[in-house]
Amino acid sequence: MTNDAVAALSSVRCRIAAAAEGAGRDLASVHLVAVTKMFGPEHILPVLAAGHRVFGENRVQEAKAKWPALRERLPGIELHLIGPLQSNKAREAVALFDAIHTIDRPKIARAIAEEAARQGRRLQLFIEVNTGEEPQKAGVMPKEAGALLRLCREELALDIAGLMCIPPVEEAAAVHFAFLAKLAAELGLAHLSMGMSADFETAISFGATHVRIGSEIFGTRVARRLG
Repeated sequence: MTNDAVAALSSVRCRIAAAAEGAGRDLASVHLVAVTKMFGPEHILPVLAAGHRVFGENRVQEAKAKWPALRERLPGIELHLIGPLQSNKAREAVALFDAIHTIDRPKIARAIAEEAARQGRRLQLFIEVNTGEEPQKAGVMPKEAGALLRLCREELALDIAGLMCIPPVEEAAAVHFAFLAKLAAELGLAHLSMGMSADFETAISFGATHVRIGSEIFGTRVARRLG
């Protein structure tokens, strides 16, 4: 498993480089967020040893259980929260993560702003947009994204870096990536968190700056104990 993950990481890096070149983009403008949801330190350490330092987690509690110890062992780790955030977890999230991709409503934005001010931290922040307008899915509705951005910037003094989306599984991802890129341009935002294992090359062609890749590096997730 460990050698497989390192080889898979190398393959993913090559595919990102090829996609960036094909899109006429600077490779440095595309950041790989290796998603370690449901994978423990024994799976993560070989990837760290291979030099990768940017990782994503879906849940605050899972991240809290494994990343502080890893950070004590190795310097320079950058941790991104890519899953939904509840306001009662804002304190822990702001303390633990360097970036949060899932601001999707005023309550969360206010909680993050309060905790960032209290802790003296500045995080890289993204507004999650529900591009498919799916009622069961997190994310601000597209027509409300501008208002949420203004609240974050003008009232809460949050530095919003860009937008994030997760396209509907039954629809062509390219349509949603193109839509998010257009919306970000209209709002004056430079960064786009979009693209996962199945579609990151397409996302790069539409301007993704952060691709969130888990299974292509670590393999299929199964229920496992973290330790």
